[in-house]
Formats: sequence, C-alpha cells, structure tokens
Amino acid sequence: MSTKDLVPSPVGPVDVEQAEAALVERYPRLVRIAYLVLPPSLGRNRRVLTAHALVQRSLPRRRVPGPTVPEPRLAEDAVDPGYAFVRGEVLRQALVAGLPLRRLALPRRAQFPPLLPHVWGLRLFPRVGGADELALDQRLSRLSGPGRAAYVLRGLERQGDAEVLRVLAAAGVEDPASALSEADAVDAADSADSPDGAAGTVGTQGGPAAPVGGSGGPGAVGADGRAGAGPARRDGRADRVGEQGRQGRPGQRDGAGSAGEATGRGSADDGGGTAGPGGSGARRGPGRGADGSGGPPGPLPGSGAPGSFDPGRRRSGVALLESDEFDPCALQARPTDLIRRRQHARAALVALAALLLCGALLGLPGDGWGRNGAAAPSYARNPAAEAALDPGALKRVAPAVWTGSTRQDFSVWPARGGLVGDGALLRRALAVWARPGASVHSSATPGTPVGPPMGPPQLLFAGVVDGARVVLLHDGLRAVRYAEPVEGAAGAALDFARTDGADTVGSAALVLSRAAGNVRYLTAPWVAETAVRDLLAPGKAPRPLARDAGGVTDPMPSPALARSCTRWNALQVRDGSGQRLLADLGELAPARLLWGPPAAPVDVTGQEAREAWARTACQLTAVRAHGVRSVNAWRFARQALPEGAGRGTWLCTRAETWRGTGSRTLAQFLVPSPGVPAALAARSEGSPACGVRDPRVLAGVLWQAPGGGWYVLAAGSPDFASLETSGGVKGRSDGPVLAVRAAAGARADLNGVLRDGRRVGALR
Repeated sequence: MSTKDLVPSPVGPVDVEQAEAALVERYPRLVRIAYLVLPPSLGRNRRVLTAHALVQRSLPRRRVPGPTVPEPRLAEDAVDPGYAFVRGEVLRQALVAGLPLRRLALPRRAQFPPLLPHVWGLRLFPRVGGADELALDQRLSRLSGPGRAAYVLRGLERQGDAEVLRVLAAAGVEDPASALSEADAVDAADSADSPDGAAGTVGTQGGPAAPVGGSGGPGAVGADGRAGAGPARRDGRADRVGEQGRQGRPGQRDGAGSAGEATGRGSADDGGGTAGPGGSGARRGPGRGADGSGGPPGPLPGSGAPGSFDPGRRRSGVALLESDEFDPCALQARPTDLIRRRQHARAALVALAALLLCGALLGLPGDGWGRNGAAAPSYARNPAAEAALDPGALKRVAPAVWTGSTRQDFSVWPARGGLVGDGALLRRALAVWARPGASVHSSATPGTPVGPPMGPPQLLFAGVVDGARVVLLHDGLRAVRYAEPVEGAAGAALDFARTDGADTVGSAALVLSRAAGNVRYLTAPWVAETAVRDLLAPGKAPRPLARDAGGVTDPMPSPALARSCTRWNALQVRDGSGQRLLADLGELAPARLLWGPPAAPVDVTGQEAREAWARTACQLTAVRAHGVRSVNAWRFARQALPEGAGRGTWLCTRAETWRGTGSRTLAQFLVPSPGVPAALAARSEGSPACGVRDPRVLAGVLWQAPGGGWYVLAAGSPDFASLETSGGVKGRSDGPVLAVRAAAGARADLNGVLRDGRRVGALR
C-alpha cells in the first residue's frame, strides 16, 4: 500500500445543506455504523443514545472546502460527498467515545454521556438476535475501536481495503493497517465457523452463490469493480473496490443492493431493494422491501442459491451486521429500576430542599458579601447591626463643633479625607469590621473587643494614604482603622485599639499609616503644631513635621518596628495648654510620655526629664503592643556610690494601659556617666508599685566599682526606714539606700521596712 493510498479521497467541497440531506436520507445507516463502532462496554442503552447523539451533531458548521486542484477520481470515490463527510465525522466521534478517560488528559465531548437525545424512565435497546448475532457481538467486543470501524466499513459499507485505509486515516486512526488486520481476524473466524468454508465477506460474492476466490466467473467481482475481472488476491483478502462504485445509484438510498448483497429482501434501516441476478440492485425484486411490500423473503446473504435457505448453515459475520440485533432505530423499551428510581427521587428532593435552605441562609444579607469586599458572610439579621453597617447612618461631625464643645476628645473630631463620600468604601469598611474574612489581617491591642459596633460609629477619616484607602472609625470605646490597597480589597487590614476615657492629650493623634518604616499620624483639630523629637538626643532641637489641611502629617521614622535602638523618634504636639510627647509603640493610639511622681506627673518638657528619658527610652521596647495609654518615668532615689564613684540614680518607669489592668513597672539604675543607658534592675506586671495607688518601690542590683570591687546596691522610695539583704549577701542599713560588699555573681534577697513598720519586698 503506497503513501498516496492513505490520502483522503478528493470528494470535493461539502455544503451544510448537502450534508444535512445526506444525514436525513441515510440516518438509519449512519446510526447503525456508530452503534457498531462504539465499544459494547458502554451498555446497549447508552450505545443507542450515544449513536444517535453522534450522528445528530455531525453536521459541519460551515461549508467544508475541498482540494484546490481535484485529483482524478477513482472508482471507490463514487460516493456522495455529503454522506462521505458525515460518515467520517460519525466514525471520528465514535472512535473518540471509545477512548478511556485519563486523569491528566482533557476529556473530549464524545466521551461524556450525551445530553440529547435523552430518555427518562425507560431503557432502550435493539431487538435481541440469535446465537450468530451474539457470537459476532462478542467477537467485535474483543476488537479495538479502529478494528471495529474497519470491519464495519468493509462489511456494511462494502469498502475496499484502500478506501478503508483512507477513511480510517481521515478519521484520526494512527495505524489503519493494524485495524484492517484485526478485521481480517474476524473474517477468518467467520470462514472457520462456516460449515462449507465459504467466505463470510460480502465483497467476495459476485452474486448469489458466487464461489469464493473464484477465477472471475459469472458474478465474481474483481479488484477493478468489473465482473469476471480475474483471480482473487494472494493474501486471501478480496478487494472490495468494485462494490463501492454502485453506491449512490438511482433506486438505492444507502448504497445497499450490490452484487454481494443479493439478499432478496430490503434491510430494515436503509430501505434498500432486492438485488437481482448480477447484483445491480437498481430495482426491487420479489422480496419484501423496507416498506413491508413484496412477497416471500429472498435468499439470505451467503446462501447457496437465490431463493434457497439452509437452516443448518451459519450466516456470515458481515451479513449479520444488517440484522435487527445491530439496528439502533428499531428499539425495544423497558422501565428502569423502579425501586432505585424512587429512592433517587427522594434523595434528590432532600438535596434540593437543603440547597434551597442553604441558598436562603447565604442570601440573607440584602447585598450579599460580594459588594462588601473582604467581609465574611453573615447569617442573621438584626436591626441594630444593620443600622451599624449602613454607611449613610455614620456619624459625621462638622469641622467647627470642637471649638464650642465642653469636651475635647474623639467625639468632636470632624470627618476628614477625600473619600468621606465614597459609600462603597465605607460599606466595605463597616462590613469587614463586623465580619472580617479569612483574608483580612486583623490586630487588636490586649483587652480590646473586636466585635461589630453596637450602633452607627463615628467617621473620623476616609482617604488615600501611601497607596491605600484608609478609613478611621470610632464607636466611643474603640478606634478602628480599615485599610485596603488601591487596586482592590485582597489585602485588607483591620486594627482595633481601646480609647475609652480619652482626654484632650489622649485623643491628640491616631496612627493613620505605616509604610517602609515610617508612620503618619492624623492629628486632632486642636493641635497647633507637630514636630519630631529624638529622645536619645535630649540637647537636639525638635524637627518640624508638616501636615496637610486635613491634619495628616508627613511620614516620620518610627521606632515601633526598629531592630536597634540608635534613635527613638517621638511625636511632639502643641495644643492650647502646652507641649506633649507621644511615642509610637506599634499600636493605633500613641502613648503619652510623662515625668514625675505618680501622684503629679507632667509632660516631658524640662531638661532633667529629657536627659532621664534619653537613658531609659530604649526600655520602651518592653511595653510594645501592650495597649499602653501613658508611660511615666520617676526618679525615686539618689545614692552615693562606694569607692567615691559618684552618685547613682534610681528610676521607676510605669506603663499604664487603656484597660486599667496589666500595667508594667520597670526599676532602672543609672550610673553617673550620662552616655550609659539605664540598667534594668527589676520588672513586674500587674503590680501597683510605683503607681498612684502604691507609689512605693524597692529594687537592687549587683554593681562593680571602677576599682574592681563588687557591691549589692539597693534603694527604695522615701517611705522606707531601713533596708536589709539576706541569703548570699548579708547587710543592713538605715534609710532608703544600701550598699554591701559582695562577691562577683552573688545573689541576695532584699526587703525593707516602711516608716509605719510594715515589711515590703523588692519589686519582682
């Protein structure tokens, strides 16, 4: 077989109307072809429906072009172009439908059960044949899809080997020759099963009772399509080219009725007539045609002579292809499993009810969660909660209200920013506040509730800052910051901070943005000036910090996330009553820095206070992200150091929280050298020491003198009458300070006696 033989026959261009006419006229034949090529493993009901579906969707969507320069037509090309195209599409889809579904491969349309036609409540299958049909069906089931296609093209379509190879190649078969070899094996099995050894292929019969492999006698069809053309092929396969030429002749609607098909009766699916002697098939014989007319049935294919029938002889396989066993147009109907169908109906009803219930629950919010950005779905309606989520109900304070108000706190902050009128942004901010989704980065200071607002909150700010849309809200208890990227709401952030009980200084500023190690503040309307002061450089003048008309400051370096303590920038604000220092501790509200006794602290404005804070500012890292409202540093004692080393200073630093509990107290010792940071002597959390309720404090350290000697140094507030050490170091002193000689690494227990006689232990 040459390479040219595998090129599809030049059938020319095909119109949609031409293909539709061929499909309608030859529909039973095309459905039978699809049914035979489909794998029997699909089941008879699905094979029937799939065969009809494949044929019905085989029409081209537009005109199919033919070759630019037509090649000379061969005898086997005498077939209607529309029918050839539709038959090729049916074969291609049937072969695809037989391929197994693979996990990594993209499934094809033909591999799925057909959507149309579809039958509910019935199972359809062809009429049951006899033992011969069953044996042929079993043999076909052992073939591959291309092998069944080759057998059907040769037996049902009377195609020659060359045309079978071309049609299979056009249908996408990778190895048409192997498929033809599989069909030869079935032919050989038919020959072996025949009692007289007659060949079972139709193409070898020149007419009724034609001898197999004859010498071209009357009725024998040769390779050139003429009777008596010569001997058969050496490989035992007769060339069936000549039979193809008779398809499409007048009086034959599907190509049936060739010389090898002298059956004496019309087939049930194609309406073919009875072939007379010589096999022209152009007229109906006395047999019964597809319309039911006619007399007694003619001879069966493969019989000995016209009109004779031997029940003891087996019919050939190719003749069985036109039996009712393989006719998907003449069907029987049976009901499906009624009990299982009833169970499935009940299960489907329950699933539908559950689906409707879930849809109703998910759709309870009027707008759903699609318009609320990163907010999670809500599952309940509440009038107060819905009012809190309405951007139109937000409280907006006029710009001049604070000037005539009796109080100055967050409640009189005006609504500022360029996006205060963006209802969609405000809706998303409120929805995320009420129901933060899994993609929202949320943070809250300790002791801050993170639930939704009890009512409509107050809008403080809405605008674009550092490439993000930022919304600041306040509900009387908390300040809430919502931020989302300008490009979308995928990386939304939500921060909570308690601000209840805020006074004029406590509500002087809120953190608006942190980006690239810098921080921006939104200042209160009564703040007149802002500046940046480095706590570690007490002698350096503060640097002015500009603000816009809305009170948003320029970015300033923040120590909140710094890894080293080389500088500690604090925000210095000036209002109508003086200057304040605010420190960023990684929270939404900055902490106020104070100096002095717990009963009467003042803002850090004096030289002594700034010098003390310069040596203790780095200890503020111990109170980061702790919900700190204010930090007060207090010098509670001075002590003359042994060996004439100068005078040491004892500081107590106390951080108060917004929630009132969880305060942290640090006791620090300062050596005479001003450039040396404070040494941490003791720390405590939750202790009232060094506070308004209990201003007393006692602490001690192990100190090495410049001469090399080691001492236990201790000091208490002025209320202590005496101090005493025990354990590894024993010593006692009258008054609030103590210095006892000790060894390196020594440990001692420290306690003291107050002036009223009570014994108090050291801070821990």
